Amino acid sequence: MRVLIADKFEQSGIDGLKAAGCDVVYQAELKDDALTSAIRETAADVLVVRSTAVTGPMLEAGALSLVVRAGAGYNTIDVATASKRGIYVSNCPGKNAIAVAELAFALLLALDRRVPDNVAELRAGAWNKKEYSKARGLFGRTLGLLGYGNIGQEMARRAHAFGMPIVVWSRRFATGREQVANEPIPMALAKSPAEVAGRSDVLSVHLALNADTQGLVNAAVLDRLRPGSYFINTARGEVVDYAALERAVRERDVRVGLDVFAAEPKGATGEFKDAIVSLRNVYGTHHIGASTDQAQEAIAAETVRIIASYKDTGKVPNVVNLAKKTPATHMLVVRHRDRPGVLAHVFDRLRSGDINVQETENVIFEGAEAAVARINLDGAPSDALLKQIQDGSSDILDLHLVTI
Repeated sequence: MRVLIADKFEQSGIDGLKAAGCDVVYQAELKDDALTSAIRETAADVLVVRSTAVTGPMLEAGALSLVVRAGAGYNTIDVATASKRGIYVSNCPGKNAIAVAELAFALLLALDRRVPDNVAELRAGAWNKKEYSKARGLFGRTLGLLGYGNIGQEMARRAHAFGMPIVVWSRRFATGREQVANEPIPMALAKSPAEVAGRSDVLSVHLALNADTQGLVNAAVLDRLRPGSYFINTARGEVVDYAALERAVRERDVRVGLDVFAAEPKGATGEFKDAIVSLRNVYGTHHIGASTDQAQEAIAAETVRIIASYKDTGKVPNVVNLAKKTPATHMLVVRHRDRPGVLAHVFDRLRSGDINVQETENVIFEGAEAAVARINLDGAPSDALLKQIQDGSSDILDLHLVTI
């Protein structure tokens, strides 16, 4: 199995892929047309990327069957095109959670104690203890979390250790399938992002970027922040309305820590201009939340696990683009002797009835003399067609139809 790695990747991961029997092509600087050509010319089965965009033309250029995002988010990958072509897309959720939470908390502490401003004045030769002795402190301040996935949970652990009450909004609780009361960290539940903002001294965003979350943290949410509140975003720039955030900084003295921006340079270096970072109460970092040695080693190990599993078993851990519900409406259960041609006969008859097979499972009994096939269908075979299937093979012992 040939693996093309088109981003910076840990040597431990490269060694792990080679040890798993993969042919590794490592070209960390590939992007745009060069990446499209490399996919075609290497005939790679698997593509590994971090921040590099994977477009539709790239997915259509070669023989890819799996794309692994060596990180959590996968919004830089054209998942729709991958799904149309039957290409798995997988990611490494949770492996950078501690690193991102550490940076988010570092930004929070920096805002409260104005650490960058302290450093800047000292470097400039100024001693201003009277000014920088002013700090509110975090103990007893309420931390509001938007999102409670792996990173949000790590933030909650750290905030709890600092003595901060926690209020959270997350779809995992909004659906009612999970309860806040069952969480190991004490916290309160809010019914909306705006309610979280209104109840918080610190609002920290930990939402994945998708159609539902783009622009979710808008003026209606940010306007609920009390004057002097702190705001942290280490998720995605597109989740937040930065124009509304600028107004909150200018008009209500909100202090802001940002690791992500809506218009970031594509590469690791480049010119960057964003008006919000010039504001006095805004501290920014260079989208480095996941960039610790610990996180990158963990992501590399998870990438190796995903690809090795695919190579050895055909199964893809963490796949993100399989249908949650297929168009199947019925399941045909066929008990049969384990003989060549039995299922071929069943599928041939289904095709004659213009019925499409959505999913199939064939379970073998001990001794490999008999099996049961469970075949999900997008329609119900007629009684006549079921009889044709039953009578057409002496190796079919029984069959029945179940409505899904």
